[in-house]
Amino acid sequence: MSKSLLDTDIISEILKGIDPNIRTKAIAYRSQFGFYTTSVISVMEIVEGWHRRQNEARIKQFLSTLITEEVLPMTLADADLAGRIYADLERTGQRIGYPDCIIGAIAINNKITLVTGNTSHYQRIQNFGYSLLLDNWR
Repeated sequence: MSKSLLDTDIISEILKGIDPNIRTKAIAYRSQFGFYTTSVISVMEIVEGWHRRQNEARIKQFLSTLITEEVLPMTLADADLAGRIYADLERTGQRIGYPDCIIGAIAINNKITLVTGNTSHYQRIQNFGYSLLLDNWR
């Protein structure tokens, strides 16, 4: 197992603890690396979802768990690459939204695999020749 960036859907599934495949792989990953790696974009998306439901207690609990995790920032290089990815996808009518373009760029620039259940979304980035590595824990 290689170091990976966990997409928003995978982090959400880990928090729920329902999917046995994700649970097994998450336990193995944490055993090997000692922490999960995610992005500030995934943090934003999870906070947005709970804020929409007016669940401030869950937001506070979630943010407190991030102290022991690795949260990758969005850098200028990530912004540059994400803008290019977004433009390529939009030009061909394959838009996936800014957050996923940024998450993909963060994974590419950090040379780590993106773990996601949304592989069809991110394969659009690969189809343009970007070196995005994907894994699906579902």
